[in-house]
Formats: sequence, C-alpha cells, structure tokens
Amino acid sequence: MIDQMTQSLARIRFVLVETTHTGNIGAVARALKTMGLSRMELVAPRQPPDAEALARASGADDLLERAGIHPSLTEALTGCRLVIGASARRRSIEWPLLEPPECARRLLAEAAEGEVALVLGRESSGLTNEELARCHFLVHIPTDAEFSSLNIAAAAQVLAYEIRRCARESGGERLTDSPRNLASAEEMEGLFGHLAETLRHLGFSDPEQSRSLMRRLRRLFNRARPDRVELNILRGILSAAQGRKRPGRFARSGETPETAANPASEL
Repeated sequence: MIDQMTQSLARIRFVLVETTHTGNIGAVARALKTMGLSRMELVAPRQPPDAEALARASGADDLLERAGIHPSLTEALTGCRLVIGASARRRSIEWPLLEPPECARRLLAEAAEGEVALVLGRESSGLTNEELARCHFLVHIPTDAEFSSLNIAAAAQVLAYEIRRCARESGGERLTDSPRNLASAEEMEGLFGHLAETLRHLGFSDPEQSRSLMRRLRRLFNRARPDRVELNILRGILSAAQGRKRPGRFARSGETPETAANPASEL
C-alpha cells in the first residue's frame, strides 16, 4: 500500500506559472518534499532557481535540480490526464470549483492511472482565463474574506498537505502513540492505599471520614492512567512525604539538609 501511495504521489506535478521570486520556488520545493511530493514544473519563471531558491528549499535541492523549465503551460502539462488550477479569487465565468480535500481526492484517484497536475499562478495575479481554460477544475482555499492574500508557497503547503492526508487516509495509515506499560488494576489499588495512608500521616485528611475525597482522587488518577514508571514516581513521592526517605540525601556540597529539601528557604 505504501508503494502504491508513493507511485501516486510521484505522478502529481505542481506547475508554477511565471513565478516572480526565486525564493518562492525554493519554498514550494520544501513544501512539496515535506509531504512526499517530488514533481515541480516551472513555466517561464522570471528567473531560474538560484542561490536564494536553494536557501529557501532547505534541503529540497533535488526537487529544484529536477524541475523542468518550460516556455508555455501547454508544454508543462504534456501527458496529464487531469489538470486542476489553483486560484485565490472567484471567477465571473462559472467553473467547476473544488475545496482542497476534494481536490486532493480527485488528484489521487486519477494519479492511480496516470499523470496529473496542480497549477499555481503568478504571485500577483494568479492564472489568466486562458490558462484556466486548460484546467478541468479550479481549487480555492477558503481564506478569510478580510485578508485573503496567501503566499504561493503557503498555498502549495496547504494543498500538498491535503494530498498527503488523503493518501494516508486511503491507505489506512494512522498516527499512533507508542505502546505504554500501563499500571494494572492491583497496582493502582496499591497506589490508592498508599495515598490514603499518606494523607492520614500528614494530617491532611482522614479518608475514612472523607470518602468523597478518595473517590475524587481515584477519578483523577484513573483519568490520567499512569504507566508503571509514573506510578513508581508517585509512590516514591508519597514515601518521601511520610518520612521514609532521608531528608537532604541529595544535598550538594555546602548545602544543609534543610535547604536541600526546601530550596526556597535560601531566598
């Protein structure tokens, strides 16, 4: 399944049209590589990738090196079975409009069969109507109407993330926490018994006379679900509070047991 996802991602090309700033080219390369995408095509950029592009790529130099430079959008789209254009503004002409998640689903579905492209326009004006006419769909990132300007690299990152999220979801890939060695029920009962004993020893409360206190404490620690290491730490603290550990046993040179046990006393 991972190989299939990799193959599909490799068939998705991001096409940048007449990019003005080379730094944006590098930033897009970085955005793509972080999401496992590797294809970038440039249409008549103001300047080819330079030192600034390399600096902004931050390790995605290989994408810059492989990026094709084309005189026209037609050449950059050669062989593509699906083309989706990205635009920050709505068009007066009715055009099939997608949000980023649906855009990602369509690109991946078609990439299983062949080459596809996502086209990003100029930083200042986006895609022309003539360029849009070469696209099957238009994708729009729903930004705040009061400030809708989105840098081309930021837009590429949003769209690249949606593509990867959709690919992981279709492949059944999920983020999972490392397995925890949770404390058992009997170990938790040992903690609660130790806690009740310590509360009596400290004169904080008599659990026999305040059953609701122990119920609340049980609920607190059961909600936290400590692992065995955490439970041992808690019981060590309780033992120290009961005086079962020598005060100041970690005192540094020149410290007294009292100041080691209570650093605030030196203030």
